[in-house]
Amino acid sequence: MIVIILVLWHFVTSREIVSRFMLPKPFDVIKAFVTDFPTISSHMTTTLTEAFLGLFVGLSLGFIVALLMDLSDTMYAAFYPILVISQTVPTVAIAPLLVLWMGYGVKPKIALIVIGTFFPIAVSLLEAFKQVDPDKINLLKAMGAGKYEIYKYIKFPESLTNFFAALKIAVSYSVVGAVIAEWLGGYKGLGVYMIRVQKNYSFDKMFAVIFLISAISLFLMKLVTFIQRKVMPWTEEE
Repeated sequence: MIVIILVLWHFVTSREIVSRFMLPKPFDVIKAFVTDFPTISSHMTTTLTEAFLGLFVGLSLGFIVALLMDLSDTMYAAFYPILVISQTVPTVAIAPLLVLWMGYGVKPKIALIVIGTFFPIAVSLLEAFKQVDPDKINLLKAMGAGKYEIYKYIKFPESLTNFFAALKIAVSYSVVGAVIAEWLGGYKGLGVYMIRVQKNYSFDKMFAVIFLISAISLFLMKLVTFIQRKVMPWTEEE
């Protein structure tokens, strides 16, 4: 399908069915990427730094919140509605406020990424914790196990599948969230670069960045799959 899309794209632009200033040729996109790669790579470094920092904070916060909600019904009643409400507000609406409150630096980008990444982690882990077979827990309790042993030997291992599924979503959100935050204010990053080339009507460069963002997201998802196979080798055996 990708090859078919590229062929159709080349046909449409070569025959000038769609004007080149609206849709550049695939070769022009590749040429723009190679020509402007030093500048793109510099902006990419900033975006990836923001994405990884936000992802780390989001993962940590999601894990802590899920653990607290599983340990305490009071915490569950307090945090779960806030989790749901935080996802009903569009990130595009939150981003200008974060820029207003935190400035044009790295902080609002990280905050926006945290908002987008901690929810799937927290909810997926919580669901995994809640779905553990109670008979297994009762068996460990009968053997004198405490909460630490229950999490170590039952809940954490059985939540790995949910965790890595949520992590795949979170890594893609982290990159996209960083770019969206950079659109609304910033000094450097792929989002800032896209705004600049868009104002110059350099759509070949803009398409190059779009494909780069997609490639980064796909690579990170494949990386998560690779880590999952190393952490959970028994899934490969099955």
